[in-house]
Amino acid sequence: MATAHRSGTRVHSLPPALRAPFEGRTWREFGYLLLSLPLSVVFFALALSLTAAGAGLVVTFLGIPVLAGALAMCRGFGAVERARARALLRLDVADPAPVRPQGDGALGWVGAVLKSGVSWRHLLYALVHMPWAVFAFSVSLVFWSYGWCLLTYPLWQWVLPVHAGIDGLQLYGDGTHNVYLDSPFELGVTSLIGLLFTLATPWVIRGLATVDRLLVAGLLGPSRLEGRVVELESDRGVVVDTAAADLRRIERDLHDGAQARLVALAMDLGLAKEKLAEDPEAAARMVDEAHGEVKTALQELRDLARGIHPAVLTDRGLDAALSSVASRCTVPVRVEVDLPARPVPAIEGIAYFTVSELLQNVSKHSGARTASVDVWRAENRLMLQVTDDGRGEADAAGSGLGGLAERLGSVDGLLVVDSPAGGPTVVTAELPWRA
Repeated sequence: MATAHRSGTRVHSLPPALRAPFEGRTWREFGYLLLSLPLSVVFFALALSLTAAGAGLVVTFLGIPVLAGALAMCRGFGAVERARARALLRLDVADPAPVRPQGDGALGWVGAVLKSGVSWRHLLYALVHMPWAVFAFSVSLVFWSYGWCLLTYPLWQWVLPVHAGIDGLQLYGDGTHNVYLDSPFELGVTSLIGLLFTLATPWVIRGLATVDRLLVAGLLGPSRLEGRVVELESDRGVVVDTAAADLRRIERDLHDGAQARLVALAMDLGLAKEKLAEDPEAAARMVDEAHGEVKTALQELRDLARGIHPAVLTDRGLDAALSSVASRCTVPVRVEVDLPARPVPAIEGIAYFTVSELLQNVSKHSGARTASVDVWRAENRLMLQVTDDGRGEADAAGSGLGGLAERLGSVDGLLVVDSPAGGPTVVTAELPWRA
């Protein structure tokens, strides 16, 4: 039984223990355990026979391709098992890296299959899963059948005296004495025991299915090394994209800002030089205006350099650099930096950029009255926390914070946003500590 809540979530009127026997998850996992037995028997028989044949023939040339074929077949079994786990266990395991032959032709493929740890893990799964599947099949089927049979015993007990010639289920029997479950009290106790079995069965099934999840995820998915390689490749792409975006931004700022002003300045100075002889006063005014343009261009260049890597960060570290950023924020900002040493320039630069972006968000979007910046070291992590008392509801998936999270992720960093409606907003960033 379930009712709809105003927020859109479903509120169940039955406790989980009573719902479990009828939930789709229980039936899916029970179906998975039942299918595991016939499939695992086929996988085990084929994998064992072909592997044994390949190992026995390894002294000849035929043994190596047979063994490689057995491993390739096990990888096919793994694809079937991942699809089955995805459909019935709701376990999404990524496909491992494909076989990449180092040479041309069949020999290169055979060598790549034999050297692949993924192939051997798939073989191990085919061998190990069969005894486990027998156990899981037996336990789940016994619990399920006994539970429902005993629970419904009062409904079908009449079949036994009519068609089997006995009073009921036989609890005990020898040559002179027999005990049958046929009285109303015995029927009720039997049904109660069946109810306990029925309520316990879903949790037994879920425990057995959890072991299957661990086997599939541990043996049929990509290894930790492969996952780390994929993660590093993704991070490298983020770093390249971020660097390219920064270069485009710098080029645009130079072209549209300082470069345009310097071109206009050169033209004004050229006109002033022409007017110097015939109209000294006009030339002086043009030189004075050009002086103002020079100051503006210098300020733009300073702002641009500060956005790239300010000199104060290089000379005096994060404390002074973040204090400088905080002084330009539109709200009062308290800055507290407690570091035993300076991190490496790359981490220091990312930390500076992160706080600068977060304080810009405070200035533009938060509506806050005060803010604070805290920087400290926790074991092997550099921690940054920016807090404001604004309206909250900062979008962690937005372009600004999302891009910042990608930049931090490229160096194994992390960005966590806590911004309930009405505030306060607390943004915590973690970076690896390297002094």
